[in-house]
Amino acid sequence: MLYGRSAEIGALDEVTAQARHGCGGAVVLRGEAGVGKTALLDAAVARSGTMRVLRTCGAESESDLAFAALHQLLRPVAGLLDALPGPQRNALRAALGHAADGTGERFLLGAGVLSLLVEAATPEGLICVVDDFQWIDRASADALLFAARRLGTEQVAMLLAVRGDTPVKGVPSTVDVGGLPEDAAIKLLESRHGLLAASVKRELITLTGANPLALDEIAARLTPAQLTGRAPLPEPLPGGTRLFGDQVTGLSAPARLVALLAAAETDLEVVLRAAERLVNGPAGAEAAAFAELEESGLTQLSGNSMRFRHPLMRSAVHEAAAPAELRSVHAVLAELTTGDRRAWHLAGAALGRSEPVAVALTEAAEQARKRGGYGAAATALTRAAELTPEPRARAVRLKDAAVAAWLAGRPGQAESLLAEAREGTGEDSTLSMEIAQLRGRFELNAGNAAEAVRILASGDSLDMLADAVEAASHVGDTAAIIELGRRAASHPEGFLRDTVVGIGLTLNGDAAGPALLKRALTRADDLEDAAGHLWATAAASALGESGLAAEMAERAGRVGRVSGMAGQLPVVLEFAATAERLAGQLARSQAVSEEGLALAREAGYENTAAAHLANLAVLAALRGEEELCERQARQALAIALPHRVGLCAGVAAYALAMRELCLGRHAPAHERFRAIAAAGPGAGHRTVTWRTLPDRIEAAVGAGDTADARTALSTYERSTEHAATPESRALLARCRGLAESSEEAFGEALRLHTNPFEAARTALLLGERLRRAQRPGQARAHLRTAWEVFEQAGARPWARRAQQELRAAGENASPPTTGVLDALTPQELRIAGLVADGLSSKQIAARLFLSPRTVEYHLYKIYPKLGIGSRTDLARLVVLQKAQAFGDGML
Repeated sequence: MLYGRSAEIGALDEVTAQARHGCGGAVVLRGEAGVGKTALLDAAVARSGTMRVLRTCGAESESDLAFAALHQLLRPVAGLLDALPGPQRNALRAALGHAADGTGERFLLGAGVLSLLVEAATPEGLICVVDDFQWIDRASADALLFAARRLGTEQVAMLLAVRGDTPVKGVPSTVDVGGLPEDAAIKLLESRHGLLAASVKRELITLTGANPLALDEIAARLTPAQLTGRAPLPEPLPGGTRLFGDQVTGLSAPARLVALLAAAETDLEVVLRAAERLVNGPAGAEAAAFAELEESGLTQLSGNSMRFRHPLMRSAVHEAAAPAELRSVHAVLAELTTGDRRAWHLAGAALGRSEPVAVALTEAAEQARKRGGYGAAATALTRAAELTPEPRARAVRLKDAAVAAWLAGRPGQAESLLAEAREGTGEDSTLSMEIAQLRGRFELNAGNAAEAVRILASGDSLDMLADAVEAASHVGDTAAIIELGRRAASHPEGFLRDTVVGIGLTLNGDAAGPALLKRALTRADDLEDAAGHLWATAAASALGESGLAAEMAERAGRVGRVSGMAGQLPVVLEFAATAERLAGQLARSQAVSEEGLALAREAGYENTAAAHLANLAVLAALRGEEELCERQARQALAIALPHRVGLCAGVAAYALAMRELCLGRHAPAHERFRAIAAAGPGAGHRTVTWRTLPDRIEAAVGAGDTADARTALSTYERSTEHAATPESRALLARCRGLAESSEEAFGEALRLHTNPFEAARTALLLGERLRRAQRPGQARAHLRTAWEVFEQAGARPWARRAQQELRAAGENASPPTTGVLDALTPQELRIAGLVADGLSSKQIAARLFLSPRTVEYHLYKIYPKLGIGSRTDLARLVVLQKAQAFGDGML
């Protein structure tokens, strides 16, 4: 029976009840050892009715074994693996040891865990219970937390019990479990130990902080005279590991030895075999030792494992053992185990540095890495480095540990390990450059981008120079890009070399640059990885081909999801989201950026998170959401400016400028666009400047500054002189129409546009011009078209402006019929588009890191919104809406 825990039980009941009805979530039970977290978990399970229960408990002796906890948790439902999407199934099978190798992609693995939990939740719901989370191995913890953050529409409740202040990233719901209320503590003491003197009860409650375990265990050790107050209490009262110290020291030597074996290894069969070797005495001595240990109440048998009744008991056994005794136990256990367990027992038995032990740990790390357990790999490699005698080999292992920590989403640990690796490189310049390249990449993703340029520019390999150009591009340092491109020219011709050199030459005004970039882009169809497509994006952008750049970025996002590089997916999605926005697909851009932001935060990629925030701020501006735009832009700038990420800072500043322009506040918009153009490296960016020139020209004309509009037009003409796509020429024509007040230029732009959103902006500007020229009949068609497109896109400020102009032109038309898909959320819209592309629910789930049942849940919501009943109907509606847009000349 639990005393005084009604509030805590109520909080857990609420989580499980919500999950039963499809509103899943996770909650953390946080409190000190012995406070009753496990009892609360037991109560939650007992009260869950017919919900399925999966349970695991962290064990300190297994905290370095990749996926040990996940294996224990998911073993009962492993038969459901076949229901998962192929990539998720393969990743999870590898993690659970059902397959030799996996992809090593932790996002896929996390999505696989989510999908399996969702499958297991059918039909009555699922409670996933994780006790002693502070000792769950890192690989399991990462996968479980990935799933925990995505349970909102599932029938899954995840209950995590953790001791102390161990962080549980991304699970904000916490139930703090403290000592019992005084009346409950008194009831607990009296129910277990009879009547106690009032003074004894008060003193025990005060000295223990009403910790239930401490109250019970201490009272059990008091004499009748002490309980009734006739004799003084011991001074001091036993606490912490000392609470069980007397039980451990009271054991016979063989029983203490068995206890130490159980503290180091959870596999009962291994413990039994080790006891046969180590316990001295007559026949049956080891069996007697096991019996004594069980009778003491310190341990309990559970299936094929022996576990301590409470983690403090294990700690007490460790404290009572001499270091030499512990090493001896690990040495025997190493002879009886294989794989990861053997490696860690060898490490426990090591006295001083040992290359064979370091090799064993390195092999264990490689196996963990292949299965996506980067956190466990980092831990194993760090310990391997500590045991490595030779300095260079130690530096290599520290470098590899840093990479693993980085891929595990722990940038602080990665940087510390890399700094330690640098100290051991000696005269090895090749290793020094490898470490420098990693330092530069780490800085670019999560630190100071200008520092990344400095570090990466120290190398001469093409890969390192390309990385340096990428970093300089994020900073907006044109001079550095030109110089780095010049240095890259000494390398053999090829796609990457031509792109890097071509960008530098183009920025320097050299006519050979565009030719190199065009030659590189002829190879774009042969590119296989997302990184190559991002370089193609950069090449197109340098040519002023914004439409082609958007297409290449969209390809990068598509390839990145299926090419085994999910670890870099947040970065790829940064450019894919921008591509969707530039194409006028505002809802899709929002969905991509929201996903990218979540993944970037999980991976620890601060600068990438800022980029997604900046893009979301632009989208908020286009929708007229002033406060949201301001908040997201400021959050992006708070990271980008101190980190010298000029590209991100420029986009965030653009969001604030567009907010003013969308709302018709031309003068402040004009000032903000001028500030964007004037911003130097680290605070602004050349690409942002030229891409926003059409907006700047519109703001300048609206503010009455025609001279600045003409100046900006001249700049835009030079920036796009090598652009050949129709959309690039359409934007240039619109700019001429504005700066030169040319109706013919507006007409040319409308004939050339392939982007429906930009076409609508041009139609609005032309319609306004015609109405004010007293030609309302000609204006109405353009204004009506613009109104319809803006309404469909959710660009409310421009939709209102087009509607007002249309009324002023004499048409009081009813609001335009919205597109059939406009009722869908951004995520639903993405799923609808993938259904139209012919993907199954499993394939969509694999693409979006969802569970198949989550995809089906979204489809279940989509069908009634659209008045349809099947995937075929949905695909037809998506195709019809696209066809209508094409028919209107807007795509």
